[in-house]
Amino acid sequence: MISAETIHSYLTRLASRQPTPGGGAAGALHAAQGAALVAMVARYTTGGKYEQHAALVQRITEASDGLVSEALRLADADEQAFQGVIDAYKLPSTTEELKATRAQTIDAALVQAAQTPAQLIEVAGAVVELATELFEVANANVISDVAAAADAARAAATTARVNIDINVVAIKDPGTRLLLSNQTDGLEDKIVLAADSLVARVRERILR
Repeated sequence: MISAETIHSYLTRLASRQPTPGGGAAGALHAAQGAALVAMVARYTTGGKYEQHAALVQRITEASDGLVSEALRLADADEQAFQGVIDAYKLPSTTEELKATRAQTIDAALVQAAQTPAQLIEVAGAVVELATELFEVANANVISDVAAAADAARAAATTARVNIDINVVAIKDPGTRLLLSNQTDGLEDKIVLAADSLVARVRERILR
């Protein structure tokens, strides 16, 4: 499991000539890092100077910690889901009945594989929202990490979109394709805009 291995082990597997882990898992780790950065900034935004914001900061800290766990779960889930797609394509197709079973299994596996990045887009959006909330009160000494968190979440969202697309186009049933596309269409664009806006605000605050 990605969530339990060392960074070196994960990167070695990522760089190998193996189908998993791949871009989906990498995208989930982008989100995990973004959430962790938000949690770190929140933990630096404590003490007497920030007492009036204590409730907000505590909520953001807890929510960010939860998103780290969720993103790591999605990293593992993505690897498992894509392995399911690979296994489905390996099914026999020597008879018409086996062909039909194989086609149905492939479509089901592709639908499952598209669900993980769809959930990741939601996680990425939540990271950007928390980072944006925190920006208003964050410790200025670590404000650049708010931008880093937003950029990490941005990468997670755009990576997830591509992974949804590549799974959806392979699904044979047009109704299923449309349903999956409609689940997330446009969401990553909003996240990108929000992340870019936040990064610009951070830079303006640093440079003023």
